[in-house]
Amino acid sequence: MAINLDLLIAADQQQIAKDMGALTHIAAASPLETGSADTAVSFSGAMMRAVSEVDTQNRVASDKMADVDSGRSDDLVGAMMLSQEASLSFSMLMQVRNKVVAAVDDLIKMPI
Repeated sequence: MAINLDLLIAADQQQIAKDMGALTHIAAASPLETGSADTAVSFSGAMMRAVSEVDTQNRVASDKMADVDSGRSDDLVGAMMLSQEASLSFSMLMQVRNKVVAAVDDLIKMPI
């Protein structure tokens, strides 16, 4: 069991490193605000994409769990991993939302 756990951890670390590399490449390739309408990325657009991605992760995890529950699949570990990833993504999205709401509240409370 310890060997399998170590292999899973190593695989997760490699996947995270690969994802971080892809995010770095994407961030370098697309500037946030350049003044041009076709290359500008708005905060609302980024949040909508994040919500969409979290929703997609949740749906995939739900489908995988339903497959395991119905007996169509025996990949319980994969289903649990997808479920945990979806849960963490949702928690991260909620933390970002909470920070944005707190920042807006702080702006509203500022004296003019």
